[in-house]
Amino acid sequence: MTNVTSAQPRQTGHPGYELELGRVPEAAGQARSLVRVALATWNLEDHAETGALLVSELVANAVRHANGPRIYVHIDRPAPGLLLFAVVDQAPDRRPQRRTPGPDDVSGRGLLLLDEFADRWGYDHVGGPAARPRSKRVWAELRVAR
Repeated sequence: MTNVTSAQPRQTGHPGYELELGRVPEAAGQARSLVRVALATWNLEDHAETGALLVSELVANAVRHANGPRIYVHIDRPAPGLLLFAVVDQAPDRRPQRRTPGPDDVSGRGLLLLDEFADRWGYDHVGGPAARPRSKRVWAELRVAR
């Protein structure tokens, strides 16, 4: 089941978007579609493919390395010239780790792509006290022209 919600408008006057997805490989395609819709709504279609790539990598990492049956995709515009793509999963102890994939490896390039295409990325813990977070959020920022 997919649940899309539009949050209340932020300081930028634009709503954020959230999508609850099953932790399955097909989730990446659904998340890419949400990016394209959100960016079209914000008249930022020129950044849709980069945003779709970023969120696709975030989702793929959550599908592969997280726990639990669900993940949550967030797309926001916290400032006029800034897009935020985030995926929340139920694996607070599994930190994103860069790998150096070999030429024949079929995976392991996701964080390298974030390094290349995001202006900034990282992770933080959400829910519960700091000593026992319930989940983690991995995010990527993309700066856009106002």
